Amino acid sequence: MHFFQRAVLAVAGLWLAAALPCSVAQTSDSRAEATRLMSELMSGKGDVGAPFTLTDHLGNARSLRDFQGKVVLIYFGYMFCPDICPTDLANIARLLALLDKDSANVQAIFITLDPTRDTQELIGKYVGHFDKRILGLRGTEAQTKELATRYKTFYEKVKVNGQQYLVDHTAFIYLMNREGKYVAFFPPGTTPERMATMVREELTQTVR
Repeated sequence: MHFFQRAVLAVAGLWLAAALPCSVAQTSDSRAEATRLMSELMSGKGDVGAPFTLTDHLGNARSLRDFQGKVVLIYFGYMFCPDICPTDLANIARLLALLDKDSANVQAIFITLDPTRDTQELIGKYVGHFDKRILGLRGTEAQTKELATRYKTFYEKVKVNGQQYLVDHTAFIYLMNREGKYVAFFPPGTTPERMATMVREELTQTVR
């Protein structure tokens, strides 16, 4: 294994500890899968992102191509997440505030990893609590798994008490350009100010 590959895997292991905010005990298989996806994301191995069509809180089909010409921020999480998801959504709301008028050219999207509990009726109210400009989307369990994998996002339901469960998941904010192509990811802890700088840089790029 080359030095770069070893370095990526080592750093991925460190990120894994920080990026599974709701983590409880994991199996060795699930941890290996999380590390694999993270190493692919960090090393640029394979494509990141994919077009999608999911459902918003009004039952309307919404596609990534609907936002052609805008910079798009995509975040995977779930409503029952006790800590990191609310923090990250608050940071996205702060980012939109910092962008001021430029926010009209940015679309922030929250995609639930828990469509069973995050119903169509609830998801709009949830994201609207942080900022009404954030769009909440949900798909089927199969759509969610496929899309999360394409974005190198790991998640896993873990029972904690009878039928109650948490969702272990990596917590990244994905930056997509005006053409809907992946540009970069913001790791946990990235400040809204730092994100605003990168988003503004991307807004200066013209659509081909």
